Amino acid sequence: MAKFNYTARSANGALTSGTLEAADQNAAAQILFSRSVTPIDIKLQTGREASTDNSSDDEVISFWVKKVSLEDLVIFARQMYSLAKSGIPILRAVNGLADSTNSKRMRVALIDVSRQLERGRNLSSALNGHPEIFNQLFVSIVHVGENTGNLDQAFLQLSEYLEREQETRKQIKSATRYPMFVMIAIVIALVVMNIFVIPNFANLFSRLGADLPVMTKFLIGMSNVFVNYWQFMLVGVVALVFFIRRYLNTESGRYRWDRMQLRLPAVGDIIERSLLARFSRSFSMMVSSGVPMTSALNLVADAVSNAYMADKIIGMRLSIEKGESLSRVALASGLFTPLVLQMINVGEETGRVDELLADSAEYYEREVDYDLKSLTSKIEPILIGVVAIMVLVLALGIFTPMWDLMGAFRGR
Repeated sequence: MAKFNYTARSANGALTSGTLEAADQNAAAQILFSRSVTPIDIKLQTGREASTDNSSDDEVISFWVKKVSLEDLVIFARQMYSLAKSGIPILRAVNGLADSTNSKRMRVALIDVSRQLERGRNLSSALNGHPEIFNQLFVSIVHVGENTGNLDQAFLQLSEYLEREQETRKQIKSATRYPMFVMIAIVIALVVMNIFVIPNFANLFSRLGADLPVMTKFLIGMSNVFVNYWQFMLVGVVALVFFIRRYLNTESGRYRWDRMQLRLPAVGDIIERSLLARFSRSFSMMVSSGVPMTSALNLVADAVSNAYMADKIIGMRLSIEKGESLSRVALASGLFTPLVLQMINVGEETGRVDELLADSAEYYEREVDYDLKSLTSKIEPILIGVVAIMVLVLALGIFTPMWDLMGAFRGR
Protein backbone atom coordinates (compact mmCIF):
# COMPACT_ATOMS: atom_id res chain seq x y z
CA MET A 1 0.00 0.00 0.00
CA ALA A 2 1.35 3.39 -1.04
CA LYS A 3 0.85 6.66 0.82
CA PHE A 4 -0.69 9.70 -0.84
CA ASN A 5 -0.87 13.35 0.16
CA TYR A 6 -4.22 14.83 -0.79
CA THR A 7 -6.01 18.16 -0.91
CA ALA A 8 -9.83 18.08 -1.00
CA ARG A 9 -12.98 20.02 -0.23
CA SER A 10 -15.57 18.84 2.30
CA ALA A 11 -19.34 18.94 1.76
CA ASN A 12 -19.54 22.47 3.20
CA GLY A 13 -16.77 23.73 0.90
CA ALA A 14 -13.96 23.79 3.49
CA LEU A 15 -10.47 22.98 2.24
CA THR A 16 -8.85 19.96 3.89
CA SER A 17 -5.64 18.01 3.41
CA GLY A 18 -3.98 14.94 4.82
CA THR A 19 -2.41 11.56 4.12
CA LEU A 20 -3.97 8.18 3.35
CA GLU A 21 -2.93 4.71 2.22
CA ALA A 22 -4.27 3.25 -1.04
CA ALA A 23 -3.27 0.93 -3.86
CA ASP A 24 -3.18 3.77 -6.43
CA GLN A 25 -4.50 7.28 -7.06
CA ASN A 26 -7.90 6.02 -8.23
CA ALA A 27 -8.33 3.99 -5.04
CA ALA A 28 -7.30 7.03 -3.00
CA ALA A 29 -9.93 9.12 -4.80
CA GLN A 30 -12.59 6.49 -4.07
CA ILE A 31 -11.65 6.53 -0.40
CA LEU A 32 -12.01 10.30 -0.30
CA PHE A 33 -15.40 10.14 -2.03
CA SER A 34 -16.53 7.59 0.58
CA ARG A 35 -15.64 10.19 3.23
CA SER A 36 -17.93 12.71 1.50
CA VAL A 37 -15.04 14.93 0.40
CA THR A 38 -14.12 15.90 -3.19
CA PRO A 39 -10.43 15.41 -4.08
CA ILE A 40 -8.62 18.31 -5.74
CA ASP A 41 -5.05 17.02 -5.79
CA ILE A 42 -3.62 13.57 -4.95
CA LYS A 43 0.15 13.03 -4.99
CA LEU A 44 2.22 9.97 -4.18
CA GLN A 45 4.53 10.51 -1.22
CA THR A 46 8.25 10.53 -1.97
CA GLY A 47 10.66 8.35 -0.01
CA ARG A 48 11.74 11.24 2.24
CA GLU A 49 8.14 12.27 2.95
CA ALA A 50 7.12 8.70 3.72
CA SER A 51 10.03 8.20 6.13
CA THR A 52 9.23 11.52 7.81
CA ASP A 53 5.60 10.53 8.14
CA ASN A 54 6.55 7.15 9.65
CA SER A 55 8.88 8.82 12.14
CA SER A 56 6.10 11.16 13.21
CA ASP A 57 3.81 8.16 13.77
CA ASP A 58 6.51 6.55 15.94
CA GLU A 59 6.74 9.77 17.91
CA VAL A 60 2.98 9.87 18.42
CA ILE A 61 2.84 6.41 19.96
CA SER A 62 6.08 6.70 21.94
CA PHE A 63 6.31 5.73 25.60
CA TRP A 64 5.89 9.31 26.80
CA VAL A 65 2.55 9.85 25.06
CA LYS A 66 -0.33 9.85 27.54
CA LYS A 67 -2.39 6.67 27.59
CA VAL A 68 -6.03 6.63 26.57
CA SER A 69 -8.11 7.49 29.65
CA LEU A 70 -11.50 6.18 30.65
CA GLU A 71 -12.92 9.60 29.85
CA ASP A 72 -11.66 9.29 26.26
CA LEU A 73 -13.40 5.92 25.94
CA VAL A 74 -16.65 7.38 27.33
CA ILE A 75 -16.53 10.21 24.79
CA PHE A 76 -15.77 7.78 21.97
CA ALA A 77 -18.64 5.42 22.89
CA ARG A 78 -21.11 8.29 23.35
CA GLN A 79 -20.15 9.91 20.03
CA MET A 80 -20.27 6.60 18.17
CA TYR A 81 -23.77 6.02 19.56
CA SER A 82 -24.94 9.40 18.30
CA LEU A 83 -23.34 8.96 14.87
CA ALA A 84 -24.56 5.38 14.41
CA LYS A 85 -28.08 6.34 15.49
CA SER A 86 -28.06 9.19 12.95
CA GLY A 87 -27.28 6.72 10.14
CA ILE A 88 -23.80 8.06 9.37
CA PRO A 89 -21.57 5.37 7.77
CA ILE A 90 -19.16 3.78 10.22
CA LEU A 91 -16.08 4.63 8.16
CA ARG A 92 -17.05 8.27 8.00
CA ALA A 93 -17.87 8.32 11.72
CA VAL A 94 -14.50 6.81 12.69
CA ASN A 95 -12.62 9.25 10.47
CA GLY A 96 -14.48 12.17 11.98
CA LEU A 97 -13.70 11.04 15.52
CA ALA A 98 -10.04 10.49 14.62
CA ASP A 99 -9.84 14.12 13.52
CA SER A 100 -11.63 15.49 16.59
CA THR A 101 -10.15 13.47 19.46
CA ASN A 102 -7.63 15.13 21.80
CA SER A 103 -5.85 11.85 22.65
CA LYS A 104 -2.91 11.13 20.36
CA ARG A 105 -3.02 7.39 21.08
CA MET A 106 -6.74 7.28 20.35
CA ARG A 107 -6.23 9.21 17.12
CA VAL A 108 -3.52 6.82 15.90
CA ALA A 109 -5.70 3.82 16.84
CA LEU A 110 -8.76 5.23 15.04
CA ILE A 111 -6.71 5.98 11.93
CA ASP A 112 -5.61 2.35 11.90
CA VAL A 113 -9.22 1.22 12.51
CA SER A 114 -10.27 3.35 9.52
CA ARG A 115 -7.65 1.69 7.34
CA GLN A 116 -8.86 -1.75 8.43
CA LEU A 117 -12.45 -0.79 7.60
CA GLU A 118 -11.36 0.38 4.15
CA ARG A 119 -9.84 -3.06 3.58
CA GLY A 120 -13.14 -4.76 4.31
CA ARG A 121 -12.81 -5.77 7.96
CA ASN A 122 -15.69 -5.19 10.36
CA LEU A 123 -15.51 -2.71 13.21
CA SER A 124 -15.11 -5.22 16.06
CA SER A 125 -12.17 -6.93 14.31
CA ALA A 126 -10.52 -3.57 13.71
CA LEU A 127 -11.00 -2.52 17.34
CA ASN A 128 -9.63 -5.89 18.49
CA GLY A 129 -6.30 -4.92 16.96
CA HIS A 130 -5.83 -2.39 19.79
CA PRO A 131 -6.35 -4.37 23.03
CA GLU A 132 -4.47 -1.74 25.05
CA ILE A 133 -7.38 0.64 24.36
CA PHE A 134 -10.42 -1.53 23.64
CA ASN A 135 -10.67 -4.54 25.96
CA GLN A 136 -12.42 -7.81 25.12
CA LEU A 137 -15.67 -6.76 26.77
CA PHE A 138 -15.79 -3.62 24.62
CA VAL A 139 -15.03 -5.56 21.44
CA SER A 140 -17.55 -8.31 22.24
CA ILE A 141 -20.41 -5.85 22.76
CA VAL A 142 -19.55 -4.11 19.48
CA HIS A 143 -19.40 -7.52 17.74
CA VAL A 144 -22.86 -8.47 19.03
CA GLY A 145 -24.22 -5.06 17.99
CA GLU A 146 -22.86 -5.56 14.46
CA ASN A 147 -24.38 -9.02 14.12
CA THR A 148 -27.81 -7.98 15.44
CA GLY A 149 -27.99 -4.65 13.60
CA ASN A 150 -28.11 -2.73 16.88
CA LEU A 151 -24.67 -1.12 16.82
CA ASP A 152 -26.04 2.16 18.17
CA GLN A 153 -27.57 0.39 21.19
CA ALA A 154 -24.30 -1.47 21.75
CA PHE A 155 -22.41 1.82 21.99
CA LEU A 156 -25.15 3.23 24.23
CA GLN A 157 -24.72 0.31 26.63
CA LEU A 158 -20.94 0.74 26.58
CA SER A 159 -21.15 4.48 27.22
CA GLU A 160 -23.49 3.99 30.19
CA TYR A 161 -21.29 1.22 31.60
CA LEU A 162 -18.11 3.28 31.21
CA GLU A 163 -19.78 6.38 32.71
CA ARG A 164 -20.73 4.40 35.83
CA GLU A 165 -17.18 3.07 36.06
CA GLN A 166 -15.82 6.61 35.71
CA GLU A 167 -18.14 7.92 38.42
CA THR A 168 -17.10 5.15 40.82
CA ARG A 169 -13.42 5.93 40.27
CA LYS A 170 -14.03 9.62 40.91
CA GLN A 171 -15.81 8.79 44.17
CA ILE A 172 -12.92 6.58 45.29
CA LYS A 173 -10.37 9.30 44.52
CA SER A 174 -12.46 11.89 46.35
CA ALA A 175 -12.84 9.67 49.42
CA THR A 176 -9.13 8.81 49.63
CA ARG A 177 -7.76 12.29 48.87
CA TYR A 178 -7.93 13.59 52.45
CA PRO A 179 -6.33 10.50 54.08
CA MET A 180 -3.55 10.53 51.48
CA PHE A 181 -2.76 14.19 52.14
CA VAL A 182 -2.64 13.52 55.89
CA MET A 183 -0.33 10.52 55.48
CA ILE A 184 2.01 12.48 53.18
CA ALA A 185 2.10 15.34 55.72
CA ILE A 186 2.94 12.86 58.50
CA VAL A 187 5.80 11.35 56.49
CA ILE A 188 7.20 14.81 55.65
CA ALA A 189 6.94 15.89 59.30
CA LEU A 190 8.72 12.71 60.39
CA VAL A 191 11.60 13.29 57.96
CA VAL A 192 11.97 16.98 58.91
CA MET A 193 12.00 16.23 62.64
CA ASN A 194 14.60 13.49 62.31
CA ILE A 195 16.93 15.49 60.06
CA PHE A 196 16.61 19.04 61.40
CA VAL A 197 14.82 19.19 64.77
CA ILE A 198 15.96 16.25 66.86
CA PRO A 199 19.71 16.71 66.11
CA ASN A 200 19.57 20.23 67.63
CA PHE A 201 18.01 18.90 70.81
CA ALA A 202 20.56 16.05 70.85
CA ASN A 203 23.43 18.60 70.79
CA LEU A 204 21.78 20.57 73.59
CA PHE A 205 21.36 17.50 75.80
CA SER A 206 24.94 16.34 75.15
CA ARG A 207 26.37 19.75 76.18
CA LEU A 208 24.35 19.76 79.38
CA GLY A 209 25.33 16.19 80.17
CA ALA A 210 21.80 15.25 81.14
CA ASP A 211 20.77 11.67 81.91
CA LEU A 212 18.37 10.93 79.06
CA PRO A 213 15.29 8.70 79.31
CA VAL A 214 14.79 5.69 77.05
CA MET A 215 12.36 7.44 74.70
CA THR A 216 14.81 10.30 74.12
CA LYS A 217 17.62 7.86 73.34
CA PHE A 218 15.30 6.11 70.89
CA LEU A 219 14.51 9.39 69.09
CA ILE A 220 18.17 10.40 68.93
CA GLY A 221 19.14 6.98 67.61
CA MET A 222 16.43 7.13 64.95
CA SER A 223 17.59 10.63 63.98
CA ASN A 224 21.20 9.43 63.67
CA VAL A 225 20.06 6.69 61.30
CA PHE A 226 18.22 9.25 59.14
CA VAL A 227 21.15 11.69 59.08
CA ASN A 228 24.02 9.22 58.61
CA TYR A 229 22.43 6.46 56.54
CA TRP A 230 19.81 8.25 54.44
CA GLN A 231 21.51 7.07 51.22
CA PHE A 232 21.10 3.42 52.23
CA MET A 233 17.52 4.05 53.35
CA LEU A 234 16.68 5.64 50.00
CA VAL A 235 18.24 2.72 48.08
CA GLY A 236 16.39 0.29 50.35
CA VAL A 237 13.04 1.99 49.72
CA VAL A 238 13.60 2.02 45.94
CA ALA A 239 14.67 -1.64 45.97
CA LEU A 240 11.66 -2.59 48.11
CA VAL A 241 9.25 -0.84 45.75
CA PHE A 242 10.93 -2.48 42.75
CA PHE A 243 10.70 -6.01 44.17
CA ILE A 244 7.13 -5.53 45.39
CA ARG A 245 6.01 -4.32 41.95
CA ARG A 246 7.88 -7.18 40.31
CA TYR A 247 6.22 -9.67 42.65
CA LEU A 248 2.77 -8.18 42.03
CA ASN A 249 3.31 -8.60 38.29
CA THR A 250 3.59 -12.36 38.78
CA GLU A 251 0.47 -14.52 38.69
CA SER A 252 0.72 -15.71 42.30
CA GLY A 253 1.64 -12.25 43.60
CA ARG A 254 -1.30 -10.59 41.83
CA TYR A 255 -3.68 -13.27 43.13
CA ARG A 256 -2.54 -12.91 46.76
CA TRP A 257 -2.59 -9.11 46.64
CA ASP A 258 -6.07 -9.01 45.11
CA ARG A 259 -7.34 -11.44 47.74
CA MET A 260 -5.74 -9.41 50.55
CA GLN A 261 -7.40 -6.21 49.27
CA LEU A 262 -10.80 -7.70 50.04
CA ARG A 263 -9.73 -8.29 53.68
CA LEU A 264 -8.30 -4.86 54.41
CA PRO A 265 -9.94 -3.09 57.36
CA ALA A 266 -12.34 -0.23 56.55
CA VAL A 267 -11.87 -0.45 52.78
CA GLY A 268 -11.99 -4.20 52.07
CA ASP A 269 -15.80 -4.38 52.09
CA ILE A 270 -16.02 -1.33 49.83
CA ILE A 271 -13.61 -2.87 47.30
CA GLU A 272 -15.53 -6.15 47.35
CA ARG A 273 -18.91 -4.51 46.76
CA SER A 274 -17.44 -2.31 44.04
CA LEU A 275 -16.14 -5.41 42.24
CA LEU A 276 -19.49 -7.16 42.64
CA ALA A 277 -21.26 -4.11 41.21
CA ARG A 278 -18.89 -4.20 38.23
CA PHE A 279 -19.51 -7.94 37.80
CA SER A 280 -23.29 -7.58 37.96
CA ARG A 281 -23.35 -4.60 35.61
CA SER A 282 -21.04 -6.06 32.97
CA PHE A 283 -22.61 -9.55 33.15
CA SER A 284 -26.09 -8.07 32.79
CA MET A 285 -24.94 -6.04 29.79
CA MET A 286 -23.38 -9.09 28.12
CA VAL A 287 -26.44 -11.31 28.68
CA SER A 288 -28.88 -8.65 27.46
CA SER A 289 -26.74 -8.19 24.34
CA GLY A 290 -27.07 -11.88 23.48
CA VAL A 291 -23.61 -13.13 24.47
CA PRO A 292 -23.72 -16.78 25.65
CA MET A 293 -23.53 -17.10 29.41
CA THR A 294 -20.25 -19.02 29.48
CA SER A 295 -18.58 -16.57 27.11
CA ALA A 296 -19.99 -13.68 29.13
CA LEU A 297 -18.46 -15.07 32.34
CA ASN A 298 -15.07 -15.33 30.62
CA LEU A 299 -15.23 -11.70 29.54
CA VAL A 300 -16.51 -10.49 32.89
CA ALA A 301 -13.65 -12.29 34.67
CA ASP A 302 -11.29 -9.94 32.80
CA ALA A 303 -13.53 -6.92 33.38
CA VAL A 304 -13.48 -7.13 37.20
CA SER A 305 -9.67 -6.56 37.22
CA ASN A 306 -9.20 -8.71 40.33
CA ALA A 307 -7.38 -12.04 39.98
CA TYR A 308 -9.02 -13.57 43.08
CA MET A 309 -12.55 -12.72 41.99
CA ALA A 310 -11.76 -13.65 38.38
CA ASP A 311 -10.74 -17.11 39.61
CA LYS A 312 -14.11 -17.43 41.38
CA ILE A 313 -15.96 -16.35 38.22
CA ILE A 314 -14.04 -18.85 36.07
CA GLY A 315 -15.05 -21.49 38.60
CA MET A 316 -18.69 -20.46 38.10
CA ARG A 317 -18.26 -20.82 34.34
CA LEU A 318 -16.78 -24.32 34.66
CA SER A 319 -19.66 -25.40 36.87
CA ILE A 320 -22.23 -24.03 34.39
CA GLU A 321 -20.49 -25.93 31.59
CA LYS A 322 -21.03 -29.11 33.65
CA GLY A 323 -24.77 -28.44 33.66
CA GLU A 324 -25.33 -26.64 36.96
CA SER A 325 -27.65 -23.64 37.20
CA LEU A 326 -26.50 -20.05 37.62
CA SER A 327 -28.20 -19.70 41.02
CA ARG A 328 -26.45 -22.80 42.35
CA VAL A 329 -22.97 -21.80 41.19
CA ALA A 330 -23.55 -18.26 42.48
CA LEU A 331 -24.37 -19.68 45.91
CA ALA A 332 -21.32 -22.00 45.85
CA SER A 333 -18.99 -19.13 44.89
CA GLY A 334 -19.62 -17.30 48.18
CA LEU A 335 -19.42 -13.93 46.42
CA PHE A 336 -22.98 -12.68 46.75
CA THR A 337 -25.27 -11.54 49.54
CA PRO A 338 -28.50 -13.51 50.24
CA LEU A 339 -30.59 -10.70 48.71
CA VAL A 340 -28.70 -10.84 45.43
CA LEU A 341 -28.79 -14.65 45.40
CA GLN A 342 -32.58 -14.48 45.66
CA MET A 343 -32.70 -12.02 42.76
CA ILE A 344 -30.51 -14.30 40.62
CA ASN A 345 -32.72 -17.27 41.52
CA VAL A 346 -35.91 -15.43 40.56
CA GLY A 347 -34.30 -14.07 37.39
CA GLU A 348 -33.32 -17.58 36.32
CA GLU A 349 -36.84 -18.86 36.91
CA THR A 350 -38.49 -16.01 35.02
CA GLY A 351 -35.91 -15.64 32.25
CA ARG A 352 -35.03 -12.11 33.36
CA VAL A 353 -31.50 -12.70 34.61
CA ASP A 354 -30.16 -9.60 32.84
CA GLU A 355 -32.79 -7.30 34.38
CA LEU A 356 -32.37 -8.60 37.92
CA LEU A 357 -28.57 -8.55 37.64
CA ALA A 358 -28.89 -4.90 36.63
CA ASP A 359 -30.94 -4.40 39.81
CA SER A 360 -28.19 -6.20 41.76
CA ALA A 361 -25.63 -3.83 40.25
CA GLU A 362 -27.69 -0.82 41.33
CA TYR A 363 -27.99 -2.30 44.83
CA TYR A 364 -24.22 -2.72 45.16
CA GLU A 365 -23.54 0.68 43.59
CA ARG A 366 -25.80 2.39 46.14
CA GLU A 367 -23.99 0.61 48.97
CA VAL A 368 -20.58 1.58 47.55
CA ASP A 369 -21.74 5.19 47.14
CA TYR A 370 -22.88 5.33 50.77
CA ASP A 371 -19.73 3.65 52.07
CA LEU A 372 -17.45 5.97 50.11
CA LYS A 373 -19.24 9.01 51.51
CA SER A 374 -18.70 7.72 55.06
CA LEU A 375 -15.17 6.40 54.44
CA THR A 376 -13.48 9.61 55.56
CA SER A 377 -15.31 9.54 58.88
CA LYS A 378 -14.13 5.94 59.40
CA ILE A 379 -10.49 6.72 58.62
CA GLU A 380 -10.30 9.98 60.58
CA PRO A 381 -10.07 8.27 64.04
CA ILE A 382 -7.17 6.14 62.76
CA LEU A 383 -5.33 9.20 61.46
CA ILE A 384 -5.98 11.10 64.69
CA GLY A 385 -4.58 8.13 66.61
CA VAL A 386 -1.41 8.11 64.49
CA VAL A 387 -0.89 11.84 65.03
CA ALA A 388 -1.57 11.45 68.75
CA ILE A 389 1.08 8.71 69.02
CA MET A 390 3.61 10.94 67.24
CA VAL A 391 2.87 13.83 69.61
CA LEU A 392 3.11 11.52 72.62
CA VAL A 393 6.49 10.14 71.50
CA LEU A 394 7.81 13.67 70.96
CA ALA A 395 6.50 14.79 74.32
CA LEU A 396 8.09 11.89 76.15
CA GLY A 397 11.33 12.00 74.17
CA ILE A 398 12.01 15.75 73.99
CA PHE A 399 9.96 17.65 76.49
CA THR A 400 10.43 15.25 79.44
CA PRO A 401 14.25 15.72 79.67
CA MET A 402 13.78 19.47 79.19
CA TRP A 403 11.37 19.56 82.13
CA ASP A 404 13.87 17.53 84.17
CA LEU A 405 16.63 20.02 83.31
CA MET A 406 14.43 22.98 84.22
CA GLY A 407 13.57 21.33 87.54
CA ALA A 408 17.29 20.72 88.24
CA PHE A 409 18.14 24.39 87.54
CA ARG A 410 15.36 25.55 89.83
CA GLY A 411 16.59 23.25 92.58
CA ARG A 412 19.99 24.94 92.42
